[in-house]
Order: sequence, then C-alpha cells, then structure tokens
Amino acid sequence: MPAADEGPSGLKYHRGVLKISGEGFADPGQRGISMQAVEHIAEQTRAAAEQGVELAVVIGGGNILRGAQFTSQQSSIHEATAHYMGMLATVMNGLALQDALESQGCQTRLMTAIRMDGVAEPYIRRRARRHLEKGRIIILAAGTGSPFVTTDTAAVLRALELEADVVLKATRVDGVYSDDPEKNPHAVLYSQLTYQQVLQQRLRVMDPTAIAQCMEHDLPIMVFNFHKPGNIVRAVRGERVGTLVHSAAASDAPAQPSAEAKDSEK
Repeated sequence: MPAADEGPSGLKYHRGVLKISGEGFADPGQRGISMQAVEHIAEQTRAAAEQGVELAVVIGGGNILRGAQFTSQQSSIHEATAHYMGMLATVMNGLALQDALESQGCQTRLMTAIRMDGVAEPYIRRRARRHLEKGRIIILAAGTGSPFVTTDTAAVLRALELEADVVLKATRVDGVYSDDPEKNPHAVLYSQLTYQQVLQQRLRVMDPTAIAQCMEHDLPIMVFNFHKPGNIVRAVRGERVGTLVHSAAASDAPAQPSAEAKDSEK
C-alpha cells in the first residue's frame, strides 16, 4: 500500500492510523490518567487533523492495566480474562481523549471492538470510513476485541481495513534505535529501515505479527517521539521525523543512521 501522492495541502499521507501506547496517557514513570498528558496528545492530534489528514487513533491501556501482570503461574486470573481487562482499560483512555479533543473543537467518535453501547459506538468498518470522510477523528478502543492480539497488531489491522496510507507509531523516544537508548547511550537512531531488517534484527518497533502484516501489504510505519510538539503534523506531511519503516523497493540502502546520530559520531 504505497503512500498517497503529496497534494496541494502538503500532506504526504491523507489517511493515517495513529498508535499511542497507554503510557502516553500518564506522566513519566506514573500510572493512571494524567489530563495534562491527554491534553498534549489532543492538541497534537487536533493540529494534524487541521492539516486535512483523516485520522484514526488506536490506543493502549498499559497506564491503567497490563494483561501480562496477571499471567504469572500464581495468578488465579486466566490469561484471556487478563487480556479482556486490558482492553477495557483502553476504553477508559478513549473516553478521556474524546473529551479532550471535543473540548478543543474536534468532532470525534469513540468506537470499540467490544460492544458497550452506553459509552461508545461499535466498530463497524464502513461506519468508521464514513466518519473519517466527514472529517471526524475516530478513536478505536478495545483492540480487536479478541485476546492474545496486541494493540500494535490491532492498529495495523485497522489501518488495512480503513485503507490508511501509514501507521504512525507514537513513542517516547525519537524513533527506532539499534539498542534501548534509555539503557545504552551509544545506541544508533535509524532514519529508515526495511521490514526485513526490523524482523531480522529484532528491533523494538512493533510485534512481529504487526510488522509481517505491514510487509505483506506494503504499509509504511513512521516511528517518532510524540512528546515533541509538532511531530505528528510533521509525520503526516512526510517530513523526515523519527524512523520510517518501509519496503526494500522504497529503500535502496541499508539501515541508515539519522543525521543526529551521524553528528554525534563526529
């Protein structure tokens, strides 16, 4: 799925799926929901939507609950149940983001893969596409509605269903590194990678299932630091921000360090 041609608005991507982990909804090192963090996400999302891009936001719930915390042998909670609990946590984040966006004048729809008609619309592909075409920001919660599927994979599947041009993976670091930059100060930041390089080097981008789906359908992934104001707008405009993961056909060179990484080596 190649990116759309750049239009008169300067956008490279006209429809995107923005993936934000649950940690983005909390203060660094904290749990729960920080409305200051939520408002920061809402401000950047609104700014991107004002550029004319159609945006669907897939959110995690790790700031409230991770299903993995109940998967130890000592836990009496079944692993599938723990995953459903994690899905419900994403709905709480979705409600917070919806109100934050609407307080800034955005039209939104919160859609969930698990029916809960009192708080959100059920996710129906055709309805979601229509919301996007009408300029509404849709927030997709509860993953795929099935256990044992990460929200990364859910984001990719929704992007394919909605015929998005790109998956925008918002993180707390500047992109994809050769190692964990929070532990290794010498880790190299890549400006671009192929899907094969991500899988072969086991780089921390998305889970292997999500990467394989993107590779099969030639769906690019932009990994960037959403804490830096304006980065979501830069990403949808196709500016070089963070790391672009795409096909070998689109990348005629091996994994490339970013300009910042090159400067630091001098």
